[in-house]
Amino acid sequence: MKKFLGSVLLTAMSVVVCVAFAELATRMIDGLPWFAADLPPVGGTEGTDTTANHLGNLPKADGATPTLYASDPPPLPNRTKAPQEWIDLERAIVSGTAQGGAKTGKHRFEDWDMFKAWNSVFVGDDVCKHWYLKGAPGQLWVYDPPDGKARPVFRFLPNVTTPRGLVTNELGWRGPPVQAARQPKTIRIVFVGASTTAEVHGYPYSGPEYIQNWLNRWAAAKQLDVRFEVLNAGRESLQSADIAAVVKTEVAPLRPDLVVYYEGGNELDLSTVVKEVPKGVPQPAGKLARWLREAAKHSALARRLEAVTDGGEWPKPDYQLTWPAGVDEKNPDLSRGDLPVNLSGILRNLDSIREDVTKAGGELAVSSFSWLAKDGLQLDANRHKPLVEGLNVRLYPYRYRDLERMTKFENLVFEKYAAEHKLPFIDVAGWMPHDPELFSDAFHNTPAGVKLRAWIMFLQLVPLIEKKLALGEWPKQAAEMGVAQAPFAVAPRKITFDCSNAPDVERPVGDQ
Repeated sequence: MKKFLGSVLLTAMSVVVCVAFAELATRMIDGLPWFAADLPPVGGTEGTDTTANHLGNLPKADGATPTLYASDPPPLPNRTKAPQEWIDLERAIVSGTAQGGAKTGKHRFEDWDMFKAWNSVFVGDDVCKHWYLKGAPGQLWVYDPPDGKARPVFRFLPNVTTPRGLVTNELGWRGPPVQAARQPKTIRIVFVGASTTAEVHGYPYSGPEYIQNWLNRWAAAKQLDVRFEVLNAGRESLQSADIAAVVKTEVAPLRPDLVVYYEGGNELDLSTVVKEVPKGVPQPAGKLARWLREAAKHSALARRLEAVTDGGEWPKPDYQLTWPAGVDEKNPDLSRGDLPVNLSGILRNLDSIREDVTKAGGELAVSSFSWLAKDGLQLDANRHKPLVEGLNVRLYPYRYRDLERMTKFENLVFEKYAAEHKLPFIDVAGWMPHDPELFSDAFHNTPAGVKLRAWIMFLQLVPLIEKKLALGEWPKQAAEMGVAQAPFAVAPRKITFDCSNAPDVERPVGDQ
């Protein structure tokens, strides 16, 4: 018996030692800390650059060569080092040691919201009464909107480089310097949208920066006596009403030739077609998968095992998707006021945008919006963890097939809207590959995905530009361009406050 117990003990010790060595070896191979109890999160926003696998499957455009695609914009001449005071303040917000903000509340003030100019009407007379801004660290920059309205709720500060790496110009937009007054023989294109236009602040380039570089190189290769300005008026979290306000107060005064609308994520709300949204806790299927998900936080071996487990859709509770009576899913009447996923309101805002752009002498182009959501999508449960959790936690309890259905309908509505109003339609969703290496969540892209999406837009802009040039409509003559008006007629100002003892404030329904 003693001999048997000794053998069992020896075997157990051997297993423990082998597992320990395997864990250490795996951590070393994966570049992880050797003895940390908690490992850094899996996944990120870099992804693997798989664009070479997709370039040959995209639409063709004269002069759009692989060499042109490989070229990147020049370094931003207005990039500087963020002030040390800002760097210290960001660290304090992240660590929770910043002073002056409310200590209670469901919504933690995020560091990336510090270095913005907030709309003074949106802020209100007392910051400490605002459900979110009361958490700011005792200071904010605010600006007074020219029309006295609360949208857009914020703008980027002009001529700064933030601790997150965002570089803005004198317009308070992301990108290189630009003058409000346009130079002769210049074609001005402005992109509007939310985070998928502004992009992650730390990414080296946004889509408009890529497109400006490609268009100017393309024009030079064609020996065209024309210059392109491609500007980025996007900023994160905006809804279509905010974008309409951006166009009215910031974009239209610059007299653009073309405004490109790209947004379709922030208002696509399936609760508009699900009468009773079920509650629950998102969990992967099976006890083993759930155990590995927790163990992967501490073990490199568990991470490896998690990577080979089922990367399919997590279980979702049953619910009923109720389509509005009389709405034709294949050919919807756009004049209806009950289109699903807030599309009726979005179309009203598109009407406002189109009218303001037209009055300013420009033209509106509408894009379809690219989502990764697809029925039957399989992901690597380890490497694609942000995607897995984005689709199954953030968008819980909605099934992949319903997300795919509603995003297809949204893009059908955008395409029909463009056709009815004779607007250019840029089909991003139809050409963007469903490659998880190009996505950081359901609809945001990795840096490689941002560049490929910009190339897809560029390929569809080239024929439009060639047509305008052939007709003599672009570039406009000086008399046709009108007088551009610079935004920020009054510079943003800093306000200070102390909300450390402020009571909790409930978030109003529908407030951002």
